[in-house]
Amino acid sequence: MQLPEQPVAGQPDPTIHDNARRFLAAVDEALLAGQATSYRDPTTLPAVGDAPPVPQPGQPPMSQWATDASGVLKAVSVASLPIGGALWIVGQVDPLTLGIILGSPAVAALAVARLVAKVKDANQATQPVVQNYYGTVHHDERTVTSTTRGVIANTRNHN
Repeated sequence: MQLPEQPVAGQPDPTIHDNARRFLAAVDEALLAGQATSYRDPTTLPAVGDAPPVPQPGQPPMSQWATDASGVLKAVSVASLPIGGALWIVGQVDPLTLGIILGSPAVAALAVARLVAKVKDANQATQPVVQNYYGTVHHDERTVTSTTRGVIANTRNHN
């Protein structure tokens, strides 16, 4: 009775060797047969196609200031929706009061946006810090007192 061949510890499985030999033989056969392994299309691509433009996801391109301002306006408009909805449901408010209540968040948002713009402009307009280096500097901390006496001034300094 013959025992089935068991892999020896630390040695690779014989089936792995067989599969690797078959794979290498197939690669050698493909290379010797001269079969192409890649293809490059030589035709040039058109500069402008006939497909219509497709809208891209996300915010449309705009300046950083416009993006910031639109974010503030969106936040304020979302914050005013519950108030407007509650007033619409109740229906007990006259149009002037409703206009004042719904218009005030927009006015506040515009004021905040202008304030942010002014602060940005002020920060960009500040002068850069200039640091001058003079080398070794000696700081003299002696105190000098002086006295001046007489009709014709005569000043004497004392160390």
